[in-house]
Amino acid sequence: MCGIVGYVGNKDAKEILLQGLEKLEYRGYDSAGIAVVDQDSVQVFKEKGRIAVLRDIVDPAVESTMGIGHTRWATHGAPSKVNSHPHQSSAERFTLVHNGVIENYGKVKKEYLQDVTFVSDTDTEVVVQLIEKFVNEGESVEEAFRHALSVIKGSYAIALVDNQDPDTIYVGKNKSPLLVGVGEGFNVVASDAMAMISQTDKYVELMDEEIVIVTRDSYTIKTLDGQEVSREPYTAELDASDIEKGTYPHYMLKEIDEQPFVMRNIIKHYQNEDGNLKLDDDIRQAMKETDRIYIVACGTSYNAGLVGKQLIENIAKVPVEVHIASEFVYNMPLLSEKPLFIFISQSGETADSRAVLVAVKKLGHKALTITNVPGSTLSREANYTLNLYAGPEIAVASTKAYTAQIAVLAILAVDAARAQGIELDFNPLQELAIVANAIETLTDQKETMERVAQEYLSETRNAFFIGRAVDYFVCLEGSLKLKEISYIQAEGFAGGELKHGTIALIEDGTPVIALSTQEHVDLSIRGNVKEVAARGANTCVISTEATKDEGDRIVLPEVHEYLTPLVSVVPLQLIAYYAALHRDCDVDKPRNLAKSVTVE
Repeated sequence: MCGIVGYVGNKDAKEILLQGLEKLEYRGYDSAGIAVVDQDSVQVFKEKGRIAVLRDIVDPAVESTMGIGHTRWATHGAPSKVNSHPHQSSAERFTLVHNGVIENYGKVKKEYLQDVTFVSDTDTEVVVQLIEKFVNEGESVEEAFRHALSVIKGSYAIALVDNQDPDTIYVGKNKSPLLVGVGEGFNVVASDAMAMISQTDKYVELMDEEIVIVTRDSYTIKTLDGQEVSREPYTAELDASDIEKGTYPHYMLKEIDEQPFVMRNIIKHYQNEDGNLKLDDDIRQAMKETDRIYIVACGTSYNAGLVGKQLIENIAKVPVEVHIASEFVYNMPLLSEKPLFIFISQSGETADSRAVLVAVKKLGHKALTITNVPGSTLSREANYTLNLYAGPEIAVASTKAYTAQIAVLAILAVDAARAQGIELDFNPLQELAIVANAIETLTDQKETMERVAQEYLSETRNAFFIGRAVDYFVCLEGSLKLKEISYIQAEGFAGGELKHGTIALIEDGTPVIALSTQEHVDLSIRGNVKEVAARGANTCVISTEATKDEGDRIVLPEVHEYLTPLVSVVPLQLIAYYAALHRDCDVDKPRNLAKSVTVE
């Protein structure tokens, strides 16, 4: 969740840039930097760590009225000063900041930049070196900028400065968010309006594959082929609560987009200084001593628990049962001799779960709470707590808390396995970093998810989600998201159960969304898709690179098979969001629902 700021005007640029970056700290980052341009040179200050560290190294004597800034979370290259942004070309004429991922950076290096010595390990440096190459070959800066952006593939939000032109910022966008803010005698650049809302509330929205030439007195929008585009600024109406939401229209969409940051935040909090997994010794001992785990939860947390069961049983080899809290408290099953209870709750205040906790404590059993709210009731009253570190989740329909729950359950499973001496080739911290990148790739494909929602769900009253094994569990969550916020009657089913009753509900045009992310059940679920298609269903298949087939609507990036649910749920979240949006539903506050269910 990197952030970009830029300023060209008549004030001290460095302080405006630093303040703007501070507004973007919520997005998550591991390093930060700024570049300021005076009449004949550029000064770059960057460092690993917090913006407070950056402030300490910025020379207060430097005076400039133009510059760019960046907060970075490492993707290509480890967190370090040299990999931090801004990046410079070999001759240090051009300086650039970038959000996103350049997918073909390796190919660009080989085809265009064989003679260039690279300083960093980043994909970003390829862009600034490519621009300098094209300028050296006779192109103008604008031509070289457009040329470079037409060569690179992937997602990007870019701001470029030229030390020979202290009055211009070159901006480009594709998939990653970026805005130009308009002022009197100055203009700004920001990946989020809240970063520069103290300077102006007038912003110009940029479309994909557009560039903007920004000076202190003007902005000119062009396509990559050089055609000018006219677009007036809008007013960003941000109050105290909106600032939390930034420029997002809904908290739910913001929280979906925050999931990569959540994965990285979990990594940060569950690793030690050596980069190894870190968990409380008492929790490890409790997991080691138990003969059976009972996961107790409601709604989305229950669905996360189903995935957690598979993780714990496959990785730690401990048997797990998953129970709906509201049923468990009135219908307690026979318990094992050494049970451990795991309560999963975003708020930590769920009344049904607390009723179970009270009951099992009376029986003398140990309990672990996994929650997003430290100090909540379930956290206080359980023996142990694992925090989700997902940040406040405002939308009623849970998204980032669900993926955080699965991520923490994976960490718990691995720690329990290692405590028992089980050898693993699965490093959850490394794999979660890959998951974070994969989720970013999917959240950059919102247009695809919106088209699916419009095509399949715009007018329907019913929808079905089918999958097998862990995909079935994710289908339960996908159907819950859709029914929660769009009011479509949606249900998730195990693919093999269709012929035992559910297939009677299939008729012409019935939307059926199928997950196929596992090779060992791919043929089976595709057989189920053919069964419903033969009866008139409108089918949409979501697969992976390993299982994809012709006609699949969405293909997910590859991640470790244990963590596929963290990726496969993202399209379902976005599809539900856009289905609700196009049906004019209240996305963040669906009828009859509350964020924290504190009554039975």
